[in-house]
Amino acid sequence: MSGAWDTVVDMQATRGMANELLTGIAGPGAQLRDDQWTAIDALVNHRRRMLVVQRTGWGKSAVYFIAAKLLRDAGAGASLIISPLLALMRNQVVAAERAGIRAATLNSANMTEWEDIQAQVAAGEVDVLLISPERLNNPGFRDEVLPALAATVGMVVVDEAHCISDWGHDFRPDYRRIRDLLAGLREGVPVLATTATANDRVVADVQAQLGEYTGVLRGGLDRESLHLAVVRLADTTTRPAWLATHLAELEGAGIIYCLTVSAAEDLAEALEAVGWNVAAYTGRTEAGERERLEHALINNELKALVATSALGMGFDKPDLGFVVHVGAPGSPVSYYQQIGRAGRATERADVILLPGSEDSEIWEYFASVSFPDEATVRHLLGALTDEPQSTMKLEAQVDLSRSRLDQVLKVLDVDGAVRRVKGGWVGTGEDWHYDADRYSGLAQARTAEQEAMLAYEDTDSCRMLFLRRQLDDATATEPCGRCDNCTGRRWTTGIDATVAQRVADRLAAPGVRVTQRRQWPTGISVRGRIHGVEPGRALGRLNDIARGPALTALLADRSWRPTHPWQQDVWLPRIVAVLSDWDWDARPTTVVALGSHDPATTDFVAALAEAIAGVGRMAYAGVLPVRPGAGEVTAQNSAYRVTALLNHWDVTGIGSSEGPVLLVTDLIDTGWSVTVAGSALAERTGQPVLPLAVASRG
Repeated sequence: MSGAWDTVVDMQATRGMANELLTGIAGPGAQLRDDQWTAIDALVNHRRRMLVVQRTGWGKSAVYFIAAKLLRDAGAGASLIISPLLALMRNQVVAAERAGIRAATLNSANMTEWEDIQAQVAAGEVDVLLISPERLNNPGFRDEVLPALAATVGMVVVDEAHCISDWGHDFRPDYRRIRDLLAGLREGVPVLATTATANDRVVADVQAQLGEYTGVLRGGLDRESLHLAVVRLADTTTRPAWLATHLAELEGAGIIYCLTVSAAEDLAEALEAVGWNVAAYTGRTEAGERERLEHALINNELKALVATSALGMGFDKPDLGFVVHVGAPGSPVSYYQQIGRAGRATERADVILLPGSEDSEIWEYFASVSFPDEATVRHLLGALTDEPQSTMKLEAQVDLSRSRLDQVLKVLDVDGAVRRVKGGWVGTGEDWHYDADRYSGLAQARTAEQEAMLAYEDTDSCRMLFLRRQLDDATATEPCGRCDNCTGRRWTTGIDATVAQRVADRLAAPGVRVTQRRQWPTGISVRGRIHGVEPGRALGRLNDIARGPALTALLADRSWRPTHPWQQDVWLPRIVAVLSDWDWDARPTTVVALGSHDPATTDFVAALAEAIAGVGRMAYAGVLPVRPGAGEVTAQNSAYRVTALLNHWDVTGIGSSEGPVLLVTDLIDTGWSVTVAGSALAERTGQPVLPLAVASRG
């Protein structure tokens, strides 16, 4: 079957055919609702473009899977589904397989499998291909795969389509490329855009980008299982203790959202300290570990995931019992989207917002880094040449953090000013206009959304009605009758004193924990669980308000050497405090310094490691050196990074150890360097390895 549209038969799909496929997804006896069939009929039988705005749990994925299969049965090519998060892709692939639909995904976690998957698509062995929006600008995919796929595609689906509009540009700039993809489709290729979070402005924006003849199917956004509440504490620093006290009152397993990575990690540690089985899930969590944690929550092995917005669109646990926010998102739209994870197949789910005094400052920070001023962008463009440069090299030339630099480059790429190629980024030489009016408009919209979020916290009327009206839900006319304002039932602000003390002790502990990597990336020479490397510690995070600036200065200078006596040193007493608080099973007996390509860094780390060994009366085993001829590892993708690191250090000079090994380094970023080196050390010494860093990133 070639999949080209000239081979498509004029088959009229029936509702009965669609219902038969639905039973494979939802089980025996499942029947499509009228509005679901309306969407499928428009796509399959009339080859239309449709925008579907429906609440979470309405069944949008069933619509596009069924439509994709019916189109394939008529001779069309594979459907392309553009989805924003890996969690969404994994759940959708499983759902598709239950219905006999052959689905595959291309994402950053399975790069080593891309060639095989692309060959399967070309051979007609795949019904649905799921990709992230970023794949649209991956050089290999963009130049080698996308043209052929676009020529034979059976349908294009844009999930979480609100990201197409200006409202979502800061989140995923590559969604703006979808307009170009749609413009290049053959006539008669159906397009489906879906979202649960779009107000009138976003609907109009998305509809305009899909085309003026796009049909809109829009339903009510009430969620009858959700019981909304806001709990205001006089001292918002007691929120972790309040949550630890009242978590037992929340049924089932749930999600606890935090605004920052550090807040999520600290809260997870605090809840663990009082006996709760929780785990942190953030943008720093590796793809394989994310999947493990998602399954643990789905199987009720955890009480909660303490997450940032990295766990958002697409995570599917129908019986999720609660969603708690420790800190308010900057928009009612974002808030509605996140609480929509709860109560999809339960009679009741509790939704609690614990606002914080720092929320507005965090909103302002995110707003300040959304897009740089024109002078900074011009400086970045001036640093680009015809020779590809990695973000690591550009970071040394432009005053932008790695994450922010990457985001700006994506926006400039979409605007045509730069181009991503193999090896990094190049300038295109094209004129580029700094769209001050657009950025100003986005800033004003962001401010309005923040003010609306504050109004939600303060309202004494129905909370669900407030959120629905923020999303321009025309059916929002009656109070929900379930929220704290409708019922008058409030959560108590009482906190157990013993629990509060244990939480406070944990939060006041010196240093920060560094989560261990548990699984090797897929598709490389090592497989399965990682053994021998324990969770680590760092003096602090680079983005800590209190500790970050001093740690950043220390790492930038690297001239520190120990002072004697050590108690009068600037840094050694802090390190001793971290080591004293470390709850290891056995005290380390040996210290090893992790070598670097940079001699100054190696000298700095070696001096630190030797000083620690002296203070702690441990054996100093020297530097774990980089092998001669080993190149600098710049890859950020986990599979490629680990592959490059596997033979990077020479462990032959390290002898045996009587107990655990303390592996000292300057900075833990992705965590793979200490994991690969630590695994090799563990195998060499037969002892567990404990990573210790000056700082962690994020």
